[in-house]
Amino acid sequence: MWALPSLTGIASISLFVSLCAAAPAPALEVSEIKTRAASTCNTPDNRACWTDNFNIQTDYETSTPPAGSAPKTFDWEVTEQDNWETPDGRILPKVMLVNGQFPGPTLQADWGDDIVVNIKNSLRTNGTSFHWHGIRQFHNNIHDGANGVTECPLAPGKSKTYRWRATQYGTSWYHSHFSAQYGNGVWGPIVINGPSSDNWDVDLGPFPISDSYDQSADEIIHFTQTAGAPASNNVLFNGTNINPEDPTKGRYARVQLQPGRRHLLRLMNPSVEHNFHVKLVGHQFRVMATDMVPINPITTDSLFMGVGQRYDVMIDADQASGNYWFNVTFPESKLCGTSLNNFPAAIFTYADAADQDGLPMTQGQPLNDTSCQDRTDFAPVITRNAPDFALDPNRDLKITLDGPPFLWKVNGSDVNVDWDRPVLDYVLEGNTSYPRRENLYIVNERDVYTYWVIENQNALPHPMHLHGHDFLILGHSAPQGEPTAFSGGQLNLVNPTRRDVTMLPGNGWLVVAFRADNPGNWLFHCHIAWHVSSGLGVDFLERASEQADQISQQDLAEYQQTCQEWRDYFPSQDPFPKSDSGI
Repeated sequence: MWALPSLTGIASISLFVSLCAAAPAPALEVSEIKTRAASTCNTPDNRACWTDNFNIQTDYETSTPPAGSAPKTFDWEVTEQDNWETPDGRILPKVMLVNGQFPGPTLQADWGDDIVVNIKNSLRTNGTSFHWHGIRQFHNNIHDGANGVTECPLAPGKSKTYRWRATQYGTSWYHSHFSAQYGNGVWGPIVINGPSSDNWDVDLGPFPISDSYDQSADEIIHFTQTAGAPASNNVLFNGTNINPEDPTKGRYARVQLQPGRRHLLRLMNPSVEHNFHVKLVGHQFRVMATDMVPINPITTDSLFMGVGQRYDVMIDADQASGNYWFNVTFPESKLCGTSLNNFPAAIFTYADAADQDGLPMTQGQPLNDTSCQDRTDFAPVITRNAPDFALDPNRDLKITLDGPPFLWKVNGSDVNVDWDRPVLDYVLEGNTSYPRRENLYIVNERDVYTYWVIENQNALPHPMHLHGHDFLILGHSAPQGEPTAFSGGQLNLVNPTRRDVTMLPGNGWLVVAFRADNPGNWLFHCHIAWHVSSGLGVDFLERASEQADQISQQDLAEYQQTCQEWRDYFPSQDPFPKSDSGI
């Protein structure tokens, strides 16, 4: 009988921060990038270059490659299936899938492409909406896909079109923002090809790692309103795993490595509740991007991944031929989530290994980190420095938990959107009588950094995600310390880590900043589905007076049609009343 891998924390981490660090093919200096001919751009020894005029040093917030002659178009249908057999051999009473696939189809495009996604909702009773997680939607808030905020849900039997430009590049994912619906399967990867801050030979593609439950997301929402979150029944790697209760069912996810070559792996955590560490036994990760922000490469043997976070990493297949465990572990504190699969793992196999179907023999060294905190020492390639500032007490967001029934509140209010009347309705009407439970925070500044302190008055940590922006992570309290309120002190204002998801420590604080350069209504919320469903979120109402001017007549007409179709449908034809925040 073989033994499952057993890991319990985080191994020692070695840092190597130089962009031109020793590697099989070093990264290029900027001058060298600019002098290379276009024909040698984006080759295995020159991944920093993209085209003749665009490279890793291009600031994608100000410059985007020209779009192709036609948009990249995707046609997707959301369907519902009963008694669906999971890849690990369990039977789920209900799933909701995109084009019948799990995970959903990958949206793949190139930096600068125009994207068109046609959605048909063939669910029986649920509305749906599609959020393009991490996509900035610059001056395009109406296509952000947050129902109750930028749109009404798409009614059953109806269709709509999302349009946006790939102004960024890297790895992300899309998911429904209709309550916790993505926990039923409505999600998939996004890959926007572009330059990299280090070189690689083989793109292994997206590698999502997600939690899986026997109950539907709808059932778990009701459960967590009066009790703690359940343990997951399994952890899936790219949609599959063995069944931990019966290993003869299901199969391990397997990834093939080419000996002596460097591999780009696009890690993503589209879970509804799990934050975890990942480690490939015997190998190191060369981290090249945090979410969709290129960084000066760092070498480490493990990574923490909060819900919604992504990493582009390079793996050098320089070890002995064979099979290697790719392990997921949860901190011993259990504050990051728990699973009935005590040893979730996938298998990475060298192409010349003698036993292509065999199990790895080496489990690896135990991990020993008990915290639930991501690293914040990644240095972006494109530098952003935050000006010194005085904190505004009106921008202090205090998070508390009331109940049962449990409600997560920000400054005493749990967010609860109105599906029938999105915030955008108020903006278009010039009506400033915003409902309190929309949790709106007004941002009227123009093209300057706004600073926010988030204070967590509960022991549970939260992966906090911002729509429409990357934020600067200026500082956070020590994880799992004594209850701590922010009282000023040392913050990192010089090229701090920048991304769109980071962890708010339990009983602690987080300070972030984002530039008010994107008019719109942008959610800022915990990405644990049960927490945002119970109210943990706010809506930054940014430069409201400018929002109407950036909406085309086509977009406005489609917005109004979708809302009218939803109002005609709900609640008269939907037998299930809205029972959570709606997002």
